[in-house]
Amino acid sequence: MFKHWIKLGALLGVLAALAGCSATQALNALVPGDTYRLTPDVAYGPQARQLMDVYQPKGEPPDGGFPVVVFFYGGTWHMGERAQYRFMGEALAAHGMVAMVADYRLYPQVTYPDFLPDCARAVGYALTESARYNGNPRRVVVMGHSAGAYNAAMIALDPRWLKQQGHQVSELAGWVGLAGPYDFIPIEDPETRETFHHPDVPPESQPIRHVGAKAPRTFLGVAKEDKQVNPERNSAQLAERLTAAGVPVEFKRYDHVGHISLVVSFAQPFRWLSPALREVSGFVKSLPPAPASAKPAQLAASGAP
Repeated sequence: MFKHWIKLGALLGVLAALAGCSATQALNALVPGDTYRLTPDVAYGPQARQLMDVYQPKGEPPDGGFPVVVFFYGGTWHMGERAQYRFMGEALAAHGMVAMVADYRLYPQVTYPDFLPDCARAVGYALTESARYNGNPRRVVVMGHSAGAYNAAMIALDPRWLKQQGHQVSELAGWVGLAGPYDFIPIEDPETRETFHHPDVPPESQPIRHVGAKAPRTFLGVAKEDKQVNPERNSAQLAERLTAAGVPVEFKRYDHVGHISLVVSFAQPFRWLSPALREVSGFVKSLPPAPASAKPAQLAASGAP
């Protein structure tokens, strides 16, 4: 353990030495550039922030295509840019997944729930267009960290959002939440209060209220000592509810990381901090393809009830 902290101190020193860079710019500067193929600035909708960067694995895809992960970053719904998460795109692509790192609209441009249609639209793009990036449209997983994990949870658990985009939750192979808030009324954080209309926070805004037997297979990862989002109230409780509903769940608690360093542990220089990348990769690759099913528009055209 002591050696680990020596390594961390040395790496933080390297980051600090990269003058003029933000923390994520410095982190991304240490990420390999030869482990993926990048298609930047892919529009999944008409809004300025409805863009994603797509990271493809190198090499030949398996039959049917690579698994696809749509990733949403955190930032209390107030901040974040997809370019800051090149380390996540590289991590997933280098481990055999097509990674779609998506922007979405933030406060004050929007408040709850208007960022959720953005996220659903990004996932809908993956479901319909991932084959052009050697992805398998029946192996699409939605993933997020912190506020992004909330977004992923709502897309996976509340069918309203994908339905608005002409899709169904059953089209997802699974979902991944890292350090996410899933049950946070009453809201304490001032920025989150602004986003969710405090004191009139809609009860249906909480992912835990949307647990059901039809939820996709789930991976929940937390920092055991997370000081920002209570891992027991949020992830542990959600895992219990999903399991009781008959949904397969993998729930992992990680030592030696916090709320932020959990996602940082996906970056190549910091992967010794936690096995989260290896375990998320194993989960995604183990998922069976979602069943082939007709879209609502297809059903209507066929005259089916």
